[in-house]
Amino acid sequence: MPLKDVKVIINIKKPAALEGLGTPLILAQKAGTSTFKIYGDIEGVEVDFADTTDAYKAARVAFKQGDTSTAKVAIATYDGEGVTAADVLEKYYDEDWYFVSLATGTVADYIAISDIVEGEGVKVAGHTVDSIEDLTTLSAKKYDRTFTMMHDKLEQYPHLALIGGHGSKPVGSITYKFKRLIGVDPAPYDATTLLAIHALNGFAYVSKGGQYQTSEGTMLSGEYIDVIHGKDWVKVNMENAIAQLFANNDKVSFDDAGIPRIEGEARTILEIAGQQGIIALDDAEQPLYTLTALNRNQSNVADRVERHYKGLSFSLELAGAIHEATVYGEMVV
Repeated sequence: MPLKDVKVIINIKKPAALEGLGTPLILAQKAGTSTFKIYGDIEGVEVDFADTTDAYKAARVAFKQGDTSTAKVAIATYDGEGVTAADVLEKYYDEDWYFVSLATGTVADYIAISDIVEGEGVKVAGHTVDSIEDLTTLSAKKYDRTFTMMHDKLEQYPHLALIGGHGSKPVGSITYKFKRLIGVDPAPYDATTLLAIHALNGFAYVSKGGQYQTSEGTMLSGEYIDVIHGKDWVKVNMENAIAQLFANNDKVSFDDAGIPRIEGEARTILEIAGQQGIIALDDAEQPLYTLTALNRNQSNVADRVERHYKGLSFSLELAGAIHEATVYGEMVV
């Protein structure tokens, strides 16, 4: 080894994948070395997991949600002894998936998974519990990136039916309330129980007016699932668009010719977010956002020396969704 006075260490942070913003990841216990694999159908899952296993049953629910079913399901395995579900989640966090669930687990397991997701600040965990007590324990954590359903039949995996049937739709195009879940029976909760579930920022799958549907669509913090999903869509796509601009060009100059190119990539993502329903539209059907890019003269000299442009910022108005309506009328005799 030659003598040297300078050591260079280059760390490459992989941007989050674009394709997996609706893909479910199922964490399943299985003897042997931990694995991660993406499956395109339930027949592929059956090659690796018998149809009696929790992994197979969970994946089957995600795949059997009709015309809008997810096109792929990821499964990561852990042995439950030396390697836990939380261990493999950390190991495979940067793989191509977005929603993570356990094939089977306890509330303590759910908390371990949700703690990791919350700490990462991107992607979402989904769970189902069968008691107010368990929902209360999870609700106390106020997770911004975990939704929890309550249902009397855990083996029907309502959270995976929701993810599998609706999570892969264009981000921004749906709310998670009012959704039909194939193969899931409505829970027999009365109005009082449902109010208690909602007070804990959980939700259920029930019958309303003869229609089977999810009763809400919130994270345990009270934020809506579609808001977090939309936020992540903008973040991931903008990061990737600007990263590709740098990678596909010999140089993006730190001047009034190069800066607009970065601005242009960001604007394209915001325009698409408006088209998809993430950003609200005005009466002319234009997305409601502002995008500001400081020019070279407005930038800090030290930033130019470090080649770090910090002058791009934006704000936007979320489109949200209507979950209730009140209609006023009058009758004249």
